[in-house]
Amino acid sequence: MPLPNEKLAESLDVLKALQEGHRRVFRSDDLSRVHRERLVENGFLQEVMKGWLISSSPDTQAGESTPWHASFWEFCARYCDERFGDQWHLSPEQSLFLHGERTVIPDQLVVHSPKATNNDIQLLFGTTLYDLKVAEMPPPAALTVRDGLRLFTAAAALVRVPESFFQLYPLEAQVVMASLADASDLLRLLLNGGHSAKAGYLAKAFRQTGRPELADEILRAMKGAGYDVRESSPFEAGQIFRKPQRAAPIMSRVEMLWESMRGKVLAAFPKPPGLPTDREAYLRCVDEIYRTDAYHSLSIEGYSVTPSLVERVRQGGWDPEHDAGDRRNRDALAARGYWQAFQLVKKEVEKVIAGENPATLARAAHNDWYRELFQPCVTAGLLEPGALAGYRNLPVYLRGSRYVPPRWEAVREAMPAFFDVLEKEPEPSVRAVLGHWLLGYIHPYPDGNGRMARFLMNVMLASGGYPWTVIRIVDRKSYLSALDRASIEMDIHPFTIFIVRRVQWRLEPHDLTFPAPMESLVLGRDMVLFYGQDGDAVVRCAITGETLDVHFQGDGKDKLKVFRANRQPIEQEIRRRYLAGDTELDGSILIRAGDLP
Repeated sequence: MPLPNEKLAESLDVLKALQEGHRRVFRSDDLSRVHRERLVENGFLQEVMKGWLISSSPDTQAGESTPWHASFWEFCARYCDERFGDQWHLSPEQSLFLHGERTVIPDQLVVHSPKATNNDIQLLFGTTLYDLKVAEMPPPAALTVRDGLRLFTAAAALVRVPESFFQLYPLEAQVVMASLADASDLLRLLLNGGHSAKAGYLAKAFRQTGRPELADEILRAMKGAGYDVRESSPFEAGQIFRKPQRAAPIMSRVEMLWESMRGKVLAAFPKPPGLPTDREAYLRCVDEIYRTDAYHSLSIEGYSVTPSLVERVRQGGWDPEHDAGDRRNRDALAARGYWQAFQLVKKEVEKVIAGENPATLARAAHNDWYRELFQPCVTAGLLEPGALAGYRNLPVYLRGSRYVPPRWEAVREAMPAFFDVLEKEPEPSVRAVLGHWLLGYIHPYPDGNGRMARFLMNVMLASGGYPWTVIRIVDRKSYLSALDRASIEMDIHPFTIFIVRRVQWRLEPHDLTFPAPMESLVLGRDMVLFYGQDGDAVVRCAITGETLDVHFQGDGKDKLKVFRANRQPIEQEIRRRYLAGDTELDGSILIRAGDLP
């Protein structure tokens, strides 16, 4: 009789066959009841609604939305094909979003079909699919199929959306407009439909965005057919992004996002100090902050690293050739990769503070940073050598976010456009904030995008003489929330303010002294509490009893006496962390056992 693991393996074989071609969505009757129930019970499948399942993973936590967001568009396409055959399509608005590479998962997807019942279908994580009944399907020439989704063509969608769309979503409209080679497809629809008013605002829109030849062609054709066309702008003031040449949607999107957001960054950011006169001192500060930076940057990504592990790697204590634990330890491998990449990034910082163009340097070096991050994992056999090739060739999804990064096919066009705008940008603060956010927005790599974005941010900060700035693990929630806000709502202000606060603290003159620490033992919490002073500010400091036991031979001894005997190294560590900005949310400093090498 087969063992339970053998039965599960049999069910997984069935699922693997169904998943050929990266398929993630299945009808319940694609599997037998036994296989289906076994796979759901073990977390390999998740039910969306009666009769429909999606791929999942056993390590997916309860309430985790990533499997659903990864399957959303495929589910909608397969579900609609099943219900409506080929008699359905998405709205012109959603069609423009997808043509324009706006990849946010909508709260509600409206599907038009003559077979619909005007029903709002509840899906997972607050998303719904509304099937809107329409009298008839559009002409076949007005539709196109992309990734299984039936969309209006770009031209048909531009003609069918109301004029208000151009005011509500000016960037999406202009991204799609910039993708058109000529006005032929638009004109066919405008002429056949007698849309003189639409012709007027589309002509004006093309003229305002730098393509007057298309505007003139629309006017000539419409007037030649006897229509009275008057130009009127569909955009509000400040919504126009000039794009005089045709470009792929993702390239236009990158450029327009940058242009639309840079002013908000400039308005909030402190002026750059200027390139440092003492370059060696600046680089020493970069070296000194490495331990803090590595701990927080890796922890944000979910690695269980400690400052002691980071320090062991820096001191050469990581030995995969002779230590099997180091070969297997994912966290140690990540820490080693971070150390290797940090050294390359520091070399670029050295060139930047000497006056070289930071964006040009980053364009040339960023793939090398990525390879160093993951080279230890390849050496240990945890990743295939091809993982070091560079940009991803598969879709990626962000845990807990409705934002979905661009299709992998678009990354090859997005990254050159990204570095183009980075090189053209004169302001270090804009390079740092938008460079960080937009690299994460594109998400060019299968992994490590957050670390890469923070490296890039600090290289760009160096170009203005700003100090290396650490994003703390205690700020992870607000940090990711601000990034999400920028990616979903196109609001860069929260992320800008987040970075400003971290940079501002590093710019301010700080010091920490201990004139009268007044140490005391906190009963019930096994820690020694004492105080430092930064100017007029009093800084609460503490060290756990476990730390005193492990690092200062305090086991079984009076903790206050152990603290007093080791006051100097403890205060030095507290001061180092404070000056690096490595505080708790309330500004205090706490040393735990894993914090010391």
